[in-house]
Amino acid sequence: MALIALAADKGAPGVTTAAVALGAVWPRPVLVAECDPAGGDLVYRLPGENGMLDPARGMLSLATAARRGLRPEQIAPHTQRLSGGLDVLVGVSNAEQAAGLTWLWSPLGRSFAVLPGVDVLADCGRLAAASPLVELLREADMTVLFTHATLEHVAHLRERISQLSADLPRQRTRIGVVVIADPRGYRAAISEVERVLASSRLPAVVLGGLAYDPKGAQMLRGQWGGKLDKSLLIRSARELAGSLVARPALEHAAAPAPPPTVTAAPPPEPAAERGRGL
Repeated sequence: MALIALAADKGAPGVTTAAVALGAVWPRPVLVAECDPAGGDLVYRLPGENGMLDPARGMLSLATAARRGLRPEQIAPHTQRLSGGLDVLVGVSNAEQAAGLTWLWSPLGRSFAVLPGVDVLADCGRLAAASPLVELLREADMTVLFTHATLEHVAHLRERISQLSADLPRQRTRIGVVVIADPRGYRAAISEVERVLASSRLPAVVLGGLAYDPKGAQMLRGQWGGKLDKSLLIRSARELAGSLVARPALEHAAAPAPPPTVTAAPPPEPAAERGRGL
């Protein structure tokens, strides 16, 4: 259905916590995919429904299966389910592993965007200049950037929006901003970021906020329960998820379309791997 890329800039808040919180309350079937080239940490943070998550089953195993082309239906066998029912695609463990997968982001983005019957929340971590993830962002229905309403964070945010608007095709540039703020100054923080973006005339819209809730984030690492469901983090995530799905950029993706075959042009296999059937 829809591909929503979640990211932040230098010094910005944790995207993984936001991705898991949104995925947990997403109003449509959803897959959270760890696409952070710096390395993911879901396998260390959260339990699977049958125990620990398998770090070898995810982005790395999918890349091996996709060396001769990637089809959307190839993704599901490499996903895992968290305790509580959220489906995830575990990312690489470190930047060294990600360096060998730069060819994967474009076909993966195209497959995510047409995955039948499910939305994909791609945790892209902190974006850097000339990030290979731009190839994935080009396929996204929306790119969502997370920020605090501090001077330094908003300054980095403006630079990132300006760069993304140049990197992404004009007709598909849909950039949203989510402000992570203390609930005591929630509305004021969102309004301040809205004012800065409006005065800068940048092609982005403030989508809302997410509560800065360290206790809720800590509970999110364990078993789902009544206290977590009532936490400020989850309550604000539920409101944000509902408003995101209702946006025109994502509403059109609710009706599934027949998935095309997506081919990739992977790098030449090392001599040592030839003949292994990789």
